[in-house]
Amino acid sequence: MQGMELRHLRYFIVVAEELNITRAAARLHVSQPPLSRQVRDLENELGVKLIERTVKPIRLTKAGVVFFAKARSILNQVAAAAKAAQLAAKTDRREIHVGYSPSLTVDLLPKILRTFQKQSPKVAIKLHDLSSREMISWLETGKLDVALMIRFATQLQKNLKLEKLRDYSLCVAVSSIHHPLSGAKKIGIRQLLQERLIGYTRRDYPEYHTMLGRVFAPYGPTPPIAEEHDGVAGLTTSVELGHGVALVPQCLARLSKKGLRIIPISPAQPKLAVVVAYRTGKLTALQNDFIAATKLGMQPGS
Repeated sequence: MQGMELRHLRYFIVVAEELNITRAAARLHVSQPPLSRQVRDLENELGVKLIERTVKPIRLTKAGVVFFAKARSILNQVAAAAKAAQLAAKTDRREIHVGYSPSLTVDLLPKILRTFQKQSPKVAIKLHDLSSREMISWLETGKLDVALMIRFATQLQKNLKLEKLRDYSLCVAVSSIHHPLSGAKKIGIRQLLQERLIGYTRRDYPEYHTMLGRVFAPYGPTPPIAEEHDGVAGLTTSVELGHGVALVPQCLARLSKKGLRIIPISPAQPKLAVVVAYRTGKLTALQNDFIAATKLGMQPGS
């Protein structure tokens, strides 16, 4: 059994999943002859036949079925061990990975970073501009230590803890040059029903679409979004060019150029909560320090 390697297990597992040497070779990015040879070497090493090759499609023998389950379990354990080792190594490095949304953190992020850097000047901060969906995924897989984001619906908070940092009013972004409502002090929701709406993609920002549904519910079906963008830069540029209007947090005014106006909505809607999010469980010292900095950074004079 000394000649068996993880490569043999991976090759066999893919063949067992595909039950087709051609497809398995394509998945593994190898040619068919070497793949067949590796599987035969594994059978020779074990002293049993794993695959019945005399039928089309090929199928696993009884021994192959048993070995397939055990081999897959072994590779899963190896992957888990590798992930644990990588996570342990990461906690030793003096860097922290922070996800953020530019449109929501334009006020908060500079203050938080200044506070954290004063306390931990030797720690490298790795910032990741991500969609809400990406931040959730990266937090759950450990690619992010913390994230600054909008509060999600309860069903999207699995394994995460959220602490509110600040609330922002919901407003309407319009072109200050091209849109007739640019001089308005407030814009009514009924007026928005007649406008071309611009928003974020549903896949990356599901909470944005949930918010739209809540805003328009008293007035009937949610109007369709004419343009969907995967980031704030595309959304604000489209609005500035006069392609339509968008519902945005009031803090977006800090990112505004001369061609954009942020106008309060009427009637006023529930505010948008910006939170610091992190995985539940034991936190690293750096995570605790950064979370503390988010709260200190919100204090007057920070």
